[in-house]
Amino acid sequence: MTYRGVRLLLTGESMWVSGSMSGARTPARLLRTVLPASGRHGPAASSYSASAEPSRVRALVYGHHGDPAKVVELKNLELAAVGGSDVRVKMLAAPINPSDINMIQGNYGLLPKLPAVGGNEGVGQVVAVGSNVTRLKPGDWVIPANAGLGTWRTEAVFSEEALIGVPSDIPLQSAATLGVNPCTAYRMLVDFEQLQPGDSVIQNASNSGVGQAVIQIAAALGLRTINVVRDRPDIQKLTDRLKSLGAEHVITEEELRRPEMKNIFKDVPQPRLALNCVGGKSSTELLRHLAPGGTMVTYGGMAKQPVVASVSLLIFKDLKLRGFWLSQWKKNHSSGEWTAPMPRVTGKGSA
Repeated sequence: MTYRGVRLLLTGESMWVSGSMSGARTPARLLRTVLPASGRHGPAASSYSASAEPSRVRALVYGHHGDPAKVVELKNLELAAVGGSDVRVKMLAAPINPSDINMIQGNYGLLPKLPAVGGNEGVGQVVAVGSNVTRLKPGDWVIPANAGLGTWRTEAVFSEEALIGVPSDIPLQSAATLGVNPCTAYRMLVDFEQLQPGDSVIQNASNSGVGQAVIQIAAALGLRTINVVRDRPDIQKLTDRLKSLGAEHVITEEELRRPEMKNIFKDVPQPRLALNCVGGKSSTELLRHLAPGGTMVTYGGMAKQPVVASVSLLIFKDLKLRGFWLSQWKKNHSSGEWTAPMPRVTGKGSA
């Protein structure tokens, strides 16, 4: 099962780019001047030699926090020499995620030292390796092991431990968006409730990057999904697309609040797991439909409103409220635990 990334980069099709910040100087437009066109992998690694390597690369840099359209600048940076444990990487593609924007604004849980190169996610090709590098070789595809690496640049030299190798025969866009959304989806599906095939999961923001990963991974695990989205003129088109990924039910926020919602549970068991990326009224409705003893995991707050939980639901249904942040999960677990699910989310074996 291959995860199909949706919130991309390069073409400027992310939700953030298509909104009010789609002017001439958005990071998305600048990013297209830094990275190769989507789908082109650039020169083969073997075409580089130590004598021909450029000493400077292009990068999107911010020296202070603020409005990304105002603080992000396209700059030339000096490329560091490759040390014994270093890896030189040519970036192939990098997305723009909400966390990237939050980090530039200065309101994210992890902030790199300034000045910093933007971008937490992406895929690159190894160009050269130091004499002490054992896991990677020229031509390999790699993604960041942790957030804050700075992927919005043409090339860079990273330490071997900062990179994770990924298959080079998966779609470029999938590889570029593999490290955050699918891994977040997988961990939330397996870490909070012991779900079995046939059990159901309910989530909001179902057409987000994480939401679509949840749909696909849940289907691979035999789980049934109830997917909540905002109403829109082309709702049927969106419904068809999510169902093509494996969604069983797609409903709008308005339908979630209607009494008819109970009809879904004549065919689908009440969910024991709810995944909340919105907050506000939407999260309250998710809680209302959870089975007794169920868990709601919050991993985002797109509505910028607090999660409101009914006292009666907490007392009489014994519901649990949890939070999830992938960066914190990585700090608490080994790299081997993080990479273990990769075969499942890339379709290259079983985890």
